[in-house]
Amino acid sequence: MIRRVLSAAALCAAVMTNCASAQSAVPCGTGNFDAWLAEFKTEAAAKGISQNAINAALTGVTPDQSVLNRDRGQKVFSQTFEEFSGRMVPPRLTRGSNMMKQYGSVLSRIEQTYGVPGEVLVAIWGLETDFGVNVGKFPTIRALATLAYDCRRAEQFRGELLDALRIVDRGDLQPAEMRGAWAGEIGQTQFMPSSWIKYAVDFDGNGRRDLIRSAPDVLASTANYLKGYGWQKGKDWEPGSPNFAVIQQWNKSDVYARTIATFATQLARAP
Repeated sequence: MIRRVLSAAALCAAVMTNCASAQSAVPCGTGNFDAWLAEFKTEAAAKGISQNAINAALTGVTPDQSVLNRDRGQKVFSQTFEEFSGRMVPPRLTRGSNMMKQYGSVLSRIEQTYGVPGEVLVAIWGLETDFGVNVGKFPTIRALATLAYDCRRAEQFRGELLDALRIVDRGDLQPAEMRGAWAGEIGQTQFMPSSWIKYAVDFDGNGRRDLIRSAPDVLASTANYLKGYGWQKGKDWEPGSPNFAVIQQWNKSDVYARTIATFATQLARAP
């Protein structure tokens, strides 16, 4: 699966032992991790995150070398649209159609609220995690701490780790519940913590924004994300349209965005 984590504008090579996060007093990736973590805890508290959330999330956290291996082992995506869409869409079309029916009333309310059709949301849902089946198993806090400590994209992931703590602090999730992809994406449509903080909504009305277990919250939050990037209600989503440009804000890969659009169109035509 293509990740939505942006490539760094500048990479810090591992051999540069003086590399440091601009906000961190403890050098990224070069000093003692525990010292770096202690400094990060101080920063989190200074930014208003409660001590309870900090302790619950970060006590005992250690770096995960497997996360770094995956980060360094990313390959350039080389599949054509025909190859990728042909592999991803047909196996999910029947289940996608069933999800459209199962959550029809919810999707209708979401479209009324955010203007985003259910077909687009279900297409994203299916492509990201097979409709919530494969959300990932990496402990989110540990993965983000590892990437924030590393020098490649320290600033980006330091911010994501702070937002992960905010998710804990406001009661959406407990740290142990936060498991997802290796780069910190969480939930059934794979939100980075910063997107969770900005776009997650409590659509089922239970008082929590839960993108791990609540399909209404998942789908509505995804719609809120797309609306936030300018989705135009009632307009199509084919390549070249303004709404297709919004889909590209979900995933900047043209192949992936076109696959979402194709999947959504096929769901719209399904009986």
